[in-house]
Amino acid sequence: MNFELARALRRVKPQRIADTIRQRPPADLPFVMTPISAGTELLINSCVYIDILQGHTPASVDDLLSARIINHSTICLAELTHLFDRLDPKHPATKNVLREIRHTIEDIPGHRLSSPSHTASGEAGMLAGLVARLSDVDHRVNQSLLDDAGLYLQVMENGWTVLTSNIRDFDYFDQLLPADRVLFYEKTATTPKR
Repeated sequence: MNFELARALRRVKPQRIADTIRQRPPADLPFVMTPISAGTELLINSCVYIDILQGHTPASVDDLLSARIINHSTICLAELTHLFDRLDPKHPATKNVLREIRHTIEDIPGHRLSSPSHTASGEAGMLAGLVARLSDVDHRVNQSLLDDAGLYLQVMENGWTVLTSNIRDFDYFDQLLPADRVLFYEKTATTPKR
């Protein structure tokens, strides 16, 4: 196995003693700002795909996605394909939703799809557990928190920046393992589909 537990324990420090971590105010967080410029490659969180499909992304995010190289994670692929079995086939909207998800998945370029390494996957468990223990909200370690920790560590390994509207979890990750590899946005009200 290529996972070095001792190294991961030194890096993540999951047994650190601290009171709690708290959500930082929005003014202290990196949000997508205009004008948009070229910069580091992005890895997009699952919420970005969904927000785009639902018309909840601000124009600045749409511009950013046009200006930067976009990478995709197998973690998000799994979260998207989960909907094929999760959504009720009897619900009248399911067929249309799954068609949109199918097109989204089919549009992911194979050369831009990657998986977190063994190291990132192992450290993700530690980071998610640490957030669950130290955060100021009832935060049980669940698959979503674990997946997001994997994305955070994947961007750290590759020198990318994760784009997300999940401010709470990614702010916590960035406090515990500071890397300046997160870019946030706030969802907008639903707009007509583009």
